Amino acid sequence: MILHAVEAGEGEPIVLLHGLFGAARNLGAVQRALAPRFRVIALDLRNHGASPHAAQMDYPTMAADVLETLTELDGLPAALIGHSMGGKTAMLAALTRPDAVSRLLVADIAPVSYVHGNEPIAEALMALKLSPGLTRLAADAALAGAVPNASMRGFLLQNLVFGERPHWRIGLAEIARAIPALEGWEAPADLRYGGPTLFVAGALSDYVRPDHRPAIRALFPRARFVTLKNAGHWVHVDNPLGFVSVLKGFLQSRDATP
Repeated sequence: MILHAVEAGEGEPIVLLHGLFGAARNLGAVQRALAPRFRVIALDLRNHGASPHAAQMDYPTMAADVLETLTELDGLPAALIGHSMGGKTAMLAALTRPDAVSRLLVADIAPVSYVHGNEPIAEALMALKLSPGLTRLAADAALAGAVPNASMRGFLLQNLVFGERPHWRIGLAEIARAIPALEGWEAPADLRYGGPTLFVAGALSDYVRPDHRPAIRALFPRARFVTLKNAGHWVHVDNPLGFVSVLKGFLQSRDATP
């Protein structure tokens, strides 16, 4: 599948991959910060943003989408930068095609299975009544019981097109069915990525724990780790200046250590 891409800048290709229920535009500030020096390609993963919808949705398929799209854009080899679901996609792309990935940065996710609680969120979104003329205020109120965090509701509602015929721009049903696979992780045991690799964790997040490091280093032997202060799971939102600083240091250093 050829994914929708948003490009800015010229130079070495840097690819940004968003998380679940997100889109390329969520990484716009990161893209703008890097564009003066790099060719920055932000992708909408399948069933997200303006990319096509499809029933099949798992990490091997999504990693193949990324590599196929970058081949079409003449964007390989590239540095892959992925947050959460995008981080798992980036990891598998690097493991599958290490020759195509110059370096890898994974933001607040590890190559392990999780239980994130995304299924109730998907159920709440699917239960939202899409009546003609539905307003953002009404949709927000309807989701408040299932999604009490106002910022999260605002993030989710970016995927809803309002007006006389409200509809989800994302493949919501496809995403909902895929959540067990997206919260899981499977990679062939014989794969390794030996390129420069950085895992950036939020200090206020428990997604990347010390006990995950053996699993990480088994797949990424050159992995290094940074913990970003004043940041939870959304490291690039909670501490944008810190995240961009770490990212630039990683991209510009010869040995890719921060």
